[in-house]
This record gives sequence, C-alpha cells and structure tokens, in this order.
Amino acid sequence: MAACLTRSSFYSGLLKGAALLTIAVAVAGCAGKSNLTTGSIPKMSKPVSEMNTTELRGAADSFGRAYEKNPKDRTVGMNYANVLRMNGRNDQALAVMQQVAISNPNDREVLAAYGKAQAAAGQLEQALNTIMRAQTPDRPDWKLKSAEGAILDQLGRAGDARQRYREALDLNPNEPSVLSNLGMSYLLAKDLKTAETYLHSAASQPGADSSVRQNLALAVGLQGRFQEAENIARRELTSEQAEANVAYLRSMLTQQNAWKKLAADDSGNTN
Repeated sequence: MAACLTRSSFYSGLLKGAALLTIAVAVAGCAGKSNLTTGSIPKMSKPVSEMNTTELRGAADSFGRAYEKNPKDRTVGMNYANVLRMNGRNDQALAVMQQVAISNPNDREVLAAYGKAQAAAGQLEQALNTIMRAQTPDRPDWKLKSAEGAILDQLGRAGDARQRYREALDLNPNEPSVLSNLGMSYLLAKDLKTAETYLHSAASQPGADSSVRQNLALAVGLQGRFQEAENIARRELTSEQAEANVAYLRSMLTQQNAWKKLAADDSGNTN
C-alpha cells in the first residue's frame, strides 16, 4: 500500500487482501461457497480457497476448457468465474458471468454470481441492481441481503448496508459470514471495538471459515495487538497460506501511523 493512505486506497487494499470477507464471500453461498466442488466439471483435488498461485492457474485452465465445451452450463460458468477472480482476472470473470446470465436470466444463483462479478470488476451500481433483481420479496434470501449490504458498504452507504446485514441475520440468525460483514462495516468506519465484537461473534460460530478469522485478525491488529493478530491469522491454515496472510497483515499494520492517517484524511466524513 502507498505511504499516503486515503479511505478509498485503504478500502481497495482490503478488497485485494487475504483478510477480507465482504462481497466475495457474501455471495459465495449462493453459488455453492468458495470451494465450488459439488456438481462442477472438472473435479478439483482441493477447495479453490486452499490453492496456491500455481494451482489456481491450473484450475483456471481446467475450468476454461470445460467452459469452452459448454459455455451455457451454469455450474461450470460460475466455477470458472470464481477461479478467474481468484487469479485476479476480474474483467474476464465478468465476461463469463455475462454469458451465463444471458443463458439463465431468471436463475437467482446465477444473478447473484453475476452481481459478485460486477462488484469485483468495480461496477458497483450495476452489481447492486443485479443483486436486487435476484431478490424476491416473497422468498427473501439472506445471502442476497448480505451481498447487497456489502455493495452498499463499498458505495459508502454504511447505514443502509448494516440494515441489510441485520435483515439477513433475521432470516438466518448467527450466520458467521453476515456477522463478519457487519463487523467489517464498522471496521471501515473506524469503530474498531464494535468491529471486533461482531467479528469475535462471527469467528465463534460453528460455520465460520478462515476468512472470518482473518478479518478478526485485522481488527485486532489495527488496535495495536499485533502478536494476538498474528496468532489468529495463522490458525487452521497451511504454512504457505499462513505466511501470506501474516505478511499481508504486517504490511497493513506496519504503515507508519496508517490508521491515524486514514482517520485524518477522512475526518468529518461519518458512516
């Protein structure tokens, strides 16, 4: 990250880091969660979330070949787009999901994944419209509520975002991904104590995954408890993943007065 920190650059850094939940995981439940193995072609030897850079490139090639054979297959398309995003190829992932959405215009899971791709490519207003189109008032989906909240947070509409998270929690109480998103919303508003409270709650839930704990590590580290943050960041990960997450965490936390600079740059701007 740059030495001169602004709210937008800090948020951009969070979006690219190993410790962020927000939109990427908020919508993942709609498309079979981040490993995306059930019903997918080809089968992967491990969840995508556990792959290193070389393995991710190989997975993208494998799914790319499957997609070329059947570009209208919703499962293949969503798997391919997910792996492309994890390789940083957001524009290509969006193009794939556009084609899948054309072939499956009324499929809520497809629309959710399409909104996810739009958000990853920076098309936030379009993503919000897509997610809202996927939602139905008579059968509200907590995953879509959480996804909508994540996009609203990125648009700077924190109050609206938190309302969506709470609506999601009404539908699915104690869901760790939603609690984590809510915690990250407060973290971005620099309310670190409240953020940590929600993130601790998220991490304590049975269904919490490592990304939730990485968010907790970030909230703890930003309060100056660096060793505690590193211990959290290393839990339940491979050595390679743990070192990558700790390196990212250190890069976030060792910026000279990073959080103070963010607060100064954003003074007078409330969420």
